[in-house]
Amino acid sequence: MTATQTITDSRIHRARAAVLRRPVLWAAVFCLLSFTGFWIAQRAAQVSMVDLLVYRAEGWTVRDATDLYDMRATQHNLPNTYPPFAALLFTPLTVMGTGVLRTFGTALNLVLMVAVAHLSLRLVDPPARVPRPAAVLALAAAGVWCEPVWTTLRYGQINLLVTALVLGDLTRRAGHRWAGVGTGIATGIKLTPGLFVVFLGLAGLLLGLRRLRAPGRRTGPAGGPLWRGFGNDHLRRAAVATATFALTVGFSALALPHDSRRFWTEVVLATDRPGDVEGAGNQNLKGALARLLHTPDPGMWWLTAAVLVGCAGLATAVAAQLTDDRRLPNARAWAALTCAVTALMVSPVSWSHHWVWAVPMVLLLAVEAVRRRTAGWTAWTVVTGLLFCSFMVWYAPHSRPTRVELHQNPAQMLLTAVYPLLGLAFLGVAAYLTVRAVRRPWRPRRPWEGNGPVQRQMATAGADARRRPERTDPRG
Repeated sequence: MTATQTITDSRIHRARAAVLRRPVLWAAVFCLLSFTGFWIAQRAAQVSMVDLLVYRAEGWTVRDATDLYDMRATQHNLPNTYPPFAALLFTPLTVMGTGVLRTFGTALNLVLMVAVAHLSLRLVDPPARVPRPAAVLALAAAGVWCEPVWTTLRYGQINLLVTALVLGDLTRRAGHRWAGVGTGIATGIKLTPGLFVVFLGLAGLLLGLRRLRAPGRRTGPAGGPLWRGFGNDHLRRAAVATATFALTVGFSALALPHDSRRFWTEVVLATDRPGDVEGAGNQNLKGALARLLHTPDPGMWWLTAAVLVGCAGLATAVAAQLTDDRRLPNARAWAALTCAVTALMVSPVSWSHHWVWAVPMVLLLAVEAVRRRTAGWTAWTVVTGLLFCSFMVWYAPHSRPTRVELHQNPAQMLLTAVYPLLGLAFLGVAAYLTVRAVRRPWRPRRPWEGNGPVQRQMATAGADARRRPERTDPRG
């Protein structure tokens, strides 16, 4: 070994030791540098944050008491596509100038990126090899560079807010009084999270029926009526989310009666209102089929595919939610992310920036790869992460005025179908793991097993003791 190699190895060893001594500090430095570089790169790219300007225009429309769905904003002549409740929430943006608004939108989304990283780690719950704050900051620092997050900040979108609201609900402890409120508010803003309400409702319904059909069950809890045993936390969360969503609709109807009536009778049915379905940024079944069939209206092809994928995805999510963690490790994470991917796949429009769920999705795959220690899982995790960071959906020609996506060749179709293909692969693996877990016989938890680090150490010690051969005392 040369002297140069020795010096280099010594420096690497000292740097590693410094990081291990203060992981939170170094993760904070890494996150700060990453966010600063991101901010500089966004400014250098002269991002327009056009959607944020549309949100402010919606707020002005509410303040001016004009028609919310006749409004057009920016030089791109963009319409409002959200429920009227969202426009009410956007009214505070009207007090900001354009420069302040863009700074505020970027800063808020970076804070939400940290929140999504924290909630993703709480959902997946990986082994505690590093302090949780360090893991959160490191994940946020890396996740901000993936294409869905970059594009969310580029346009000033609210996807990170919606994701944080839903994840916050899904990771609350059982019986929490506010569990469900975030999902209801998210649905009132953007409708698509409503699939989580259906998912929780179905899981609660099946769990209640399972309890009623349990052998020997004749009364409810504490000897009460049998029907009381039907209630459960899933049903309660679904009910709270539904009630919260209903409150957003009712409040909007009182504040904006004309706009509310027009949205629920006209705008909600206009699936082409957000933009051209075949656009490269539309990363879902409908967009992929429109580009494949060279038509802006895939019709029954999309409807059939959406029904099949939607039913299979919901069934998988519900089954995973009701599966024990000893049969399917991280069952709740598989359930939540399966529901999220299903919603993205079957929605009429799922722009690439809607796929910010890629952050917890890749995290779950990484935890599974570490747990399984197989080349296949490791390769799949790395490829998925790289594809979400590749910006591949924009490599093919794309132009809204000329609609060039209707004339793509097979290679271009493959480039612009990367997220739907990743989504189908994720749903397929989730279904396979869930079916296998449901068929696996249940076994009771042993005394040394648990979820915390102490229990994991005891489990390892117990396994070592079972593998260690008996020793014979040489003294006879």
